[in-house]
Amino acid sequence: MRSYLASLGVAGVVSACLVSGSAFANSAGISSHSGKQGSSLTCASCHTGGGTAPTVTIEGPTTLAPGATGNYTLVIRGGPASGAGYNVAVSDNGGTLNPGTGSIKLSGEVTHRTIQAFSGGAARFDFTLVAPSTPGSVTLYGAGNSVNDNGTEQGDASAATTLNVTVAAGGGDDGGGDDEGGCAAAGGVPLLGAALALLGTRLRRRR
Repeated sequence: MRSYLASLGVAGVVSACLVSGSAFANSAGISSHSGKQGSSLTCASCHTGGGTAPTVTIEGPTTLAPGATGNYTLVIRGGPASGAGYNVAVSDNGGTLNPGTGSIKLSGEVTHRTIQAFSGGAARFDFTLVAPSTPGSVTLYGAGNSVNDNGTEQGDASAATTLNVTVAAGGGDDGGGDDEGGCAAAGGVPLLGAALALLGTRLRRRR
């Protein structure tokens, strides 16, 4: 029976959803529901009726050097908040995703391994992005589902988000300011004093 249900999940009946109570307990997450394939392909394609949607954000660096690895976290806040699941994908122009603790890699994307409890008002899923080897930009697509864990798809709420990451040689800003390498106005007085003292010394030697 479980084998039959798993087959249906692969066909898109059970696995068309990120989280759903008992179905989620037998699932290792889902791919192709991050919003990358279209705004309608997120957790909301199955999970409804949960009232106010949660907020979903992706935290992490917005600039990476080519080939560098960045640490990211998809964060879900609000909604029913009895548990959570997620799916993150990266745009086709490069980049490699790797799962963090409690997550798995599926069809090149990252997703939950099991339902994640909320802690401190949020559910967090860690993953990494290895930037492509050439400069440019990539987009992270993420969908998060906040569930009531009632064993059905009803009463859950979800949302989706994106994060643009610039891949730039040199790793970005060098941290220099407007006055770097020059003289600030406040520094002009002691510099002038030093110059006058040196001139006075030379004049005394000539006498």
